[in-house]
Amino acid sequence: MTQHAKTALRPSQGPVRELIDTVRVVAIGLLAATAIQTTLYQPFTIPSSSMEPGLVIGDYVVVSKFAYGWSRASLPFNPPLPDGRLFGRTAERGDVVVFRRPSAPQQTWVKRVIGLPGDRVQVMGGTVFVNGGAIPRTPLNLVQDQDDSGVQVLRVRETTPEGRQYLTYDRGSGLPGDDTGVYVVPEGQYFMMGDNRDNSLDSRWPGDVGVGLLPAENIVGKAEIVVASWKPGAGLFKPWTWLNLRGGRLFKPVR
Repeated sequence: MTQHAKTALRPSQGPVRELIDTVRVVAIGLLAATAIQTTLYQPFTIPSSSMEPGLVIGDYVVVSKFAYGWSRASLPFNPPLPDGRLFGRTAERGDVVVFRRPSAPQQTWVKRVIGLPGDRVQVMGGTVFVNGGAIPRTPLNLVQDQDDSGVQVLRVRETTPEGRQYLTYDRGSGLPGDDTGVYVVPEGQYFMMGDNRDNSLDSRWPGDVGVGLLPAENIVGKAEIVVASWKPGAGLFKPWTWLNLRGGRLFKPVR
């Protein structure tokens, strides 16, 4: 018998040793997953309708943590580290960003970047103005609100000065947030808005109500892709709902 065959036929090292090896493999896997979530990508579930129609309740979104560099907000439990970002990069107008709410850092919210540091932002008649120029709005069609079957909303395409396009919802004129004063965005902060304009608490409201102006160090990362989306009623502890997916939202890029 060859030496190789003899080696292959050696008896098991015993159940205790096998258990230790299994625990080691599981621990390494957990450490690798934790490292990826801490430094590279982290999944989030969308809990509200403030970013409709682009993001809907039940979307499972992957967020890039290295898109803007890292801060304490990027880390689990928001540890008390110094302000600022390591390898920080400025977010771009139109980016969809996950962040820690300044007035309640334990909460993670998602909104779109509208105003950059140094910008002057104002909303008049539902139209957003940046530095005196309107962000063009193209009305499309009336649709039923995805999370409120009794409400019709107007789908509107907005195009930023940089040429980026995304869809918003408009419930009508004269609603709260349709007309504001001028917000001057300080250095190191951003002005955020939800795409569901009449159903979003964002930078149009002070921090104790909405977001207020968002400090850069509160950003967790950039929303990149909807991996999947579950219909209402699905849940982790309801195995019979795990395949209750929405069609057309698998691996859908976030615009």
